Amino acid sequence: MARATNAVARHRKKKRYLKAAKGYWGARSKLWRIAKNAVERGWQYSYRDRKQRKRQFRRLWITRINAAVREQDRELNYSRFMNGLKQAGVEVNRKVLADLAVRDPQAFGELVRRAKAQLG
Repeated sequence: MARATNAVARHRKKKRYLKAAKGYWGARSKLWRIAKNAVERGWQYSYRDRKQRKRQFRRLWITRINAAVREQDRELNYSRFMNGLKQAGVEVNRKVLADLAVRDPQAFGELVRRAKAQLG
C-alpha cells in the first residue's frame, strides 16, 4: 500500500497563509515559517484592536461632548451634563450627542439648557 501524506491540505494551508501575508515586507511575505508568524500576530492585533476601537471612539465622543458642553455653559461639565440629561429623562447615547455637538450646536445647546434646568 502506498504511503499516505497530507500534502494537498498542507499546500492549501500554506497558500492561504502566504496569500494573507501579501504586502508584508521581505521574508514575511515569502518564507512559510516567518509569514505564518507574521500573519498570526497580525490576527492577534486585529482581534485586540477591534475591541480597542470601541473604547477609543467612546473616549472621543466623551471628549467632544465635554468640549461642547463647556462651550455652551462654563459652569457645566460632562459629568453633571450627563446627570442632568438622565434626570430630565433624555435618553440619547454618547455617539448621537457627539454628532449633535459637532453638526447641530443649536440643538445641542437646547439639550444643555434642559440638563442645566433639571440640575437646578
